[in-house]
Amino acid sequence: MSETSARLLALLSLLQARRDWPGQLLAERLEVSPRTVRRDVDRLRDLGYPVRATKGPDGGYRLDAGADLPPLLFDDDQAIAVAVALQTATTTVTGIEEGALRALATVRQVMPARLRQRVDALQVTTVDRYANRRTTVDSDQLIAIGTAVRAHEVLRFDYAAPGAATDEWVPPRKVEPHHLVTWGGRWYLVGWDLDRNDWRTFRVDRMTPRTPTGPRFTPRELPAPDVATYISAKFHGQDQNPCRGEAILQAPASLIAQYAGRGSIVEEVTPTSCRLVLTAWSWTGLAATFGMFECDLEFVGPQELKDAATQLAARYQEAAS
Repeated sequence: MSETSARLLALLSLLQARRDWPGQLLAERLEVSPRTVRRDVDRLRDLGYPVRATKGPDGGYRLDAGADLPPLLFDDDQAIAVAVALQTATTTVTGIEEGALRALATVRQVMPARLRQRVDALQVTTVDRYANRRTTVDSDQLIAIGTAVRAHEVLRFDYAAPGAATDEWVPPRKVEPHHLVTWGGRWYLVGWDLDRNDWRTFRVDRMTPRTPTGPRFTPRELPAPDVATYISAKFHGQDQNPCRGEAILQAPASLIAQYAGRGSIVEEVTPTSCRLVLTAWSWTGLAATFGMFECDLEFVGPQELKDAATQLAARYQEAAS
C-alpha cells in the first residue's frame, strides 16, 4: 500500500510538471508497466484529479482543470514560495485578506516539520516605499479586468480621471486591454484606447468596468519589446527631469506626501518637518513648485535652485507692488 501511495504521488508530480505525457514515457519514469500506469491514473481520478487520456500515435495523459480543487502537490521550493506569497498577497488587493490567511494556515498545517520551521522563520513584514500613495483595488474588479485581458475582449469602463467634475457625465472608455501591471504601489491597465487611437495606461482603482464586455480583438504589438520595458520607460520618463532640488518643509511628511506627486521623495525629519526632493524642467519652475506648499521651508540645494528662488521672489515682489 505504501509503495502504491508513493507511486501515485510521483505520478501526480509528473503530471503537474508538463502538459502532456506519453503513456510509455510515464511507465519508464515510474519503472512500471503501461497497465500499472492506467490503473494508477484511474486511482487519481477516483481521488478527484481530472486526468484525461490524450489521443495520438503514442497515447498519453493530461492533467486538466476540474470543477473542484483537488489536493495539490508542492515540492519544497514551491511550498516556501506559496507561503511567502500568501503573506504579502494583501498589499494591493482588498477582499482576499481572510482567504489568504486561511490558505496560509492550511499550507502550513500540512507541511513537514522541516518546511514548517523554514516558513516560520520567514515572517514577512511588508514595508512599502510607496505607502504614502499606495492604493488598493477590489479583487472582483481586478478579476473582471484580468478576464477581459485574457479573453482579448474590448473593455468598457467608467474612469474617474483626476480633476473631473463629479456631476459631469463622461462617456465610458473603450479599450483593448493588454496587460495588468503594478508600479509604485498601484495597479495599472495597459491598453489601446479605441477613442484616442493610442496606447494608454489607466489606474485600476479609478476604473469601474461595465458589462457586458465588447467584441474580441487581435492584440496589437506594444511599442516596446515587452510590457516591463514599456512601463519603465513611461514612468521613469516622468521622473528624469533635468533639474532636481531639495528643501526642508515645516510640515509633517504624511501631509506633504499627499500632494508631492509622482517622482518626489518625502522623508520625515521630525514629526513636524520633512525633507522633500522634487524634479522639474527648469530651476524657476522647480522653485515655484516648492512655493506651492503652504508652510515655511528652507532650500537645501543646489545653488541653482536657491538662485532661481531669489529671482522668483524678486519677480513676485515687483508684480505685487
